[in-house]
Parts: sequence; structure tokens; C-alpha cells
Amino acid sequence: MIESFRNDVFDGYKTSAGIDQAVHAQFPHAEKALKALGVVVWGNVEFEADDALAAAAVRWVEDVDQVVIVSPDKDLAQVVVGDRIVTYNRIQEKVFDEAAVVEKFGVRPESIPDYLALVGDAADGVPGLVGWGAKSASTVLARYPRIEMIPPSADDWEVRPRSAEKLAAVLRERLADACLYRELTTLRLDVPIAESLSDLEWAGVPRRRFGELCDELGLDPGSFRVHRWAD
Repeated sequence: MIESFRNDVFDGYKTSAGIDQAVHAQFPHAEKALKALGVVVWGNVEFEADDALAAAAVRWVEDVDQVVIVSPDKDLAQVVVGDRIVTYNRIQEKVFDEAAVVEKFGVRPESIPDYLALVGDAADGVPGLVGWGAKSASTVLARYPRIEMIPPSADDWEVRPRSAEKLAAVLRERLADACLYRELTTLRLDVPIAESLSDLEWAGVPRRRFGELCDELGLDPGSFRVHRWAD
């Protein structure tokens, strides 16, 4: 499923409508295959994968040396904490700690939801506000970290992005929309995760479940080189 509680909040939020049906049909099979390999799977209905990743990162950050979230998603930058919680972009082979988040977006991690609310996030169906781009949003939010902290009149701004008066007017007129968009881009940290930290450690491939999957798919289990069995 792609849909979450955010679809109930905003009709324009992303859905599964644009996903190739052949790909969408493989979701349950992919989940079953991961479980057959001994990988813990969080099957979310109300929440999204990024919510679960953020909740887990914050929950266990004090129990490990470092949490590395392997994802390039912009919204996950909001849970980055110093070099304790970082994200990793496998394509760019780059780690984003707090300094890297500031360098890339021009704002601290806690302002990422506000940044995305103003700029928009096309991947999630969040439109943002007209006229607000990456440079103007980062300039203003670097001084006023939360949307409600931005003075209504540009005359009172201590920073001067291009077309400041127009930006301020748009924000005044669409403040409620901006706050709604921020709600959409704010990751939830209350995702119910039943597992303990030790449960997440890969213990090997469960022999019986793996065999059942191979039987279902018509595969020969003996043709696979399994490096570690769980039992």
C-alpha cells in the first residue's frame, strides 16, 4: 500500500495510482520474500515507511554508536542529529550528517518540514507555495526556523530574499495551507514497532520459511547458496 493517514488529511497527497500495476502487484511477494530471508519487515497501513524509519532511529539512537538510514529521501533529513543519526545516499555514496544537511538545504534538520512545506515535494504530491523556491525558503528559514516565526510583513524580515514582499503576501494568504503541508511533510515518531533492537539483527535464513517460499515459486532450495541458516 502507498496510501497512509496523510491521504485523509490532503486529497492531493501521493497515491498508488501512478505506479505500474505490474510493479504494484509485486509488493506482497517482495514482503514475503524478505521474511523468508529472515529480514524483519514492518508492514504499515496507517503510516509510511519513512515514518517507521524515523521512529526507529529516534527510539534506538541512544543504544547504538550511530544510526544510518539508507535512503535519499529529503524528508528523512529532519531526523538527522549531529553525526549520531545520519542518512546515506547509495547512488551518490554520500553520508548526510547535520552539517551536510545544512550545506545541502540551507536549514537545520528541524526546519526540513517547513522547508518542504514552502518549496513543495513533487514526489509526495505536496505543492508548496507559489513563488517560494529553494533559495528563498532556505534564506528565510535560516533566520526564522518555523513558518509561524516568519513575520507577516516583509518589512520586518531581517533577511531579504528576492521578491520578499510577494513571498510574504503569499505566505499571509496561504498560511493555513503552509501549515497543512508541514503536517504532511513531518514524519511521525509514534509508529508502533513491536520489535526490540536485538530483534532487528539478522540471524540467518529461516530454513522452513525459505523452503515454503521456494515450493510456492517452483524453485529448488538446493540451488541457492545460503551463507547462514537461522536454525
